[in-house]
Amino acid sequence: MYKILGHHHISMITKNASQNNHFYKDILGLRRVKITVNQDDPTMYHLFYGDKTGSPGTELTFFEIPMVGKTYPGTNAITRIGLLVPSEESLRYWKKRFEDYDVSHGEISTYANRPALKFEDPEGLRLVLIVSNGEKVDHWQTWEKSNVPVEHQVQGMGTIEITVKRLEKLARTLTDMFEYAEISRTEDEAIFQSVEGEMFGEILVKQLDGPSEKPGRGSIHHLAIRVKSEAELAYWYEQVKQRGFSSSGIVDRHFFKSLYFRESNGILFEIATDGPGFLVDSDIEHLGEKLELPPFLEARRAEIEAKLTPIEEKK
Repeated sequence: MYKILGHHHISMITKNASQNNHFYKDILGLRRVKITVNQDDPTMYHLFYGDKTGSPGTELTFFEIPMVGKTYPGTNAITRIGLLVPSEESLRYWKKRFEDYDVSHGEISTYANRPALKFEDPEGLRLVLIVSNGEKVDHWQTWEKSNVPVEHQVQGMGTIEITVKRLEKLARTLTDMFEYAEISRTEDEAIFQSVEGEMFGEILVKQLDGPSEKPGRGSIHHLAIRVKSEAELAYWYEQVKQRGFSSSGIVDRHFFKSLYFRESNGILFEIATDGPGFLVDSDIEHLGEKLELPPFLEARRAEIEAKLTPIEEKK
């Protein structure tokens, strides 16, 4: 039986690519591994950040929509991103760093039953640093040129929080279709893991009634989960169809192949393959340094570049 290997990436909306680039590259210390465009609307940037090579499970991605409005928080949305750090000492390092850079943050506390530090990016995207205690994606690689010390670097994605009106509907999708393990449950909250005992595939589901979130800048567009190969992706495509979910069908994204579907609360999931990865069109030394386009858009490069505002780099 095929297994979901954990999170693949998570995609958000930003109003300003230059501000976004500064925060995730210069303050969080991630590597910008790809500057490309939204393949469905190449007038907008699609930026990827992660470890040294943008390994599956480490990727935070952003679509730039300059005209986007504010987010109106609510239910039926992905509502927080967990990022793994090595130790409680790392939380103290990050708290001081957030103070120095004037980043909105809380106090060191707990989240999903582990030591944690909540914070927000400049557009109000909700994140939390969680102590990994060694639970990180096996292939995570240190980014040697990061301005964050190795012993405190973000080690990839951890717990992802999803808030829905109908917890049981999402629970059945995760457990019955994808075979996630339910590891805890209260009246209005449950935690699921794709690989039991590991945080890099963990989803925290909260039940909340009320109006659905109205997405805008700083909102989360979708969560992608990992599969190893195209054969596995084809298998999951059949599972999605058999359960009556409409989907995109299998799409070639150049860096990976994937499919998209919405579960019963309207949460958008992507199922994405591990390969070929971001080195398919760039060498490791120069990842993320220039605009790279998938082959089917290359003939339109001049037109696409003319519509994009150059990303400013902070000195």
